Amino acid sequence: MEQSPSSSANKVWESVTTYTVQCASCSKWRLVPSKEKYEEIRETINEQPFMCDVARQWRPDISCEKESDVKREDQNWVWAMDKPNIPRTPKGWQRIIRARAEGGTKFADVYYVTPSNKRLRSMVELSRYLGEHPQLAQDGVTTSQFSFQPPVRFVDNHVAKRRARSSSRDKQET
Repeated sequence: MEQSPSSSANKVWESVTTYTVQCASCSKWRLVPSKEKYEEIRETINEQPFMCDVARQWRPDISCEKESDVKREDQNWVWAMDKPNIPRTPKGWQRIIRARAEGGTKFADVYYVTPSNKRLRSMVELSRYLGEHPQLAQDGVTTSQFSFQPPVRFVDNHVAKRRARSSSRDKQET
């Protein structure tokens, strides 16, 4: 996957180069023209499921009858899925997703880059930064606008894991 440097002085490299969204009606994947548009769609996907008609904003010829923009099996891409309803990144900030090497315990790391080009790696760092810059609170920036939840690697044979029951609960039921 091609990587390009962000405008950050810290040289944070974005791993994600292409954003797609799946139509709730036909299940076809549609390329999203920008990270900003993707974040806008993701933020409200539960309340407003994406439909191919929405893609007409950037591609007037799109409909559910048209072929999918991408096919997972035809590409050498690594596919990942964001959780729905992650808030849109505040204006002037960047949400960076950096994929880790294969075999690790986590698929990717999430960073936020501040308007002053400082890279933040956790909610603790974010809270500290907002506390040190009270003018951001006056501009309406709050911790609720951020999520360090990384995307999950998408695999074709994915099955949701069932939670094991605790042994104390098992003993109560027997």
